[in-house]
Amino acid sequence: MESADVRKINSSRFLVNLLGLTVWVSTLLFGLYILAFYATSLVNGNPEQWNKMLPELYSANESMATTGIGFHFAAGGVILILGCIQLIEKFRKRFPAIHKAIGLLYIFSSIVAGAGGLIFIVTKGTIGGSVMNIGFALYGLLMILAAFMTAKHAFSHNIYQHRNWALRLFALAVGSWLYRMDYGFWFILADGVGHTRQFSGPFDQVMAFFFYIPNLLIVELIIRSKKVHYSGFLKITYSALLVLATIFISIGTYFFTARFWGPAILSWFS
Repeated sequence: MESADVRKINSSRFLVNLLGLTVWVSTLLFGLYILAFYATSLVNGNPEQWNKMLPELYSANESMATTGIGFHFAAGGVILILGCIQLIEKFRKRFPAIHKAIGLLYIFSSIVAGAGGLIFIVTKGTIGGSVMNIGFALYGLLMILAAFMTAKHAFSHNIYQHRNWALRLFALAVGSWLYRMDYGFWFILADGVGHTRQFSGPFDQVMAFFFYIPNLLIVELIIRSKKVHYSGFLKITYSALLVLATIFISIGTYFFTARFWGPAILSWFS
């Protein structure tokens, strides 16, 4: 018969895989939405539609800022679609050449996304002012750093550090997705308390950093957890957090797909 320890390991692995699948489906849909809405608006010559989702994003007189944010969205859509594929261990082992090719595109897209956002901030600035400028600029710089370090360790065949930095890069890559999810839930649960139309309220200022710093802290815990033996209570807590995260993401994905992502994607393909 299966031992209790083996059953616990299999249960934990199942929950991790379930959360990973949920994240992949959600980020895939959001990535397609980004390409469908923002890229299509640009191709059709209607980039002013961007302002319906994020105020003051497009201005006809600021071509450099528009170019930067355009590259940011296009590259962001690519990394959201490809990100979870790179984390699948069986895929990496069975198709190493494809993993490497996708990895190069992923690294390049991450750098373009980070650089595009920085160009926008430097040339125009965000709607939220100094706090948002600092928070988003730090995010862009960390994205570029993580992409560079991931590539560096891959080329030097330091697999352990390569995977660690790849996890950090993925945690940053899903930041834009989490940003929308967090705002969506905040409006549902708290009716947008602390948010202003100019994104300068207390909640907005926290969100300028919250959409990526907690992700990085969680990844650091995951990296270090490989060398630590947890008690039964912590294992139960860990499993409960995995279940809650899966439910949270599932509900958010359903809401956003029904209201925003789905119609834009269907319109794009039709």
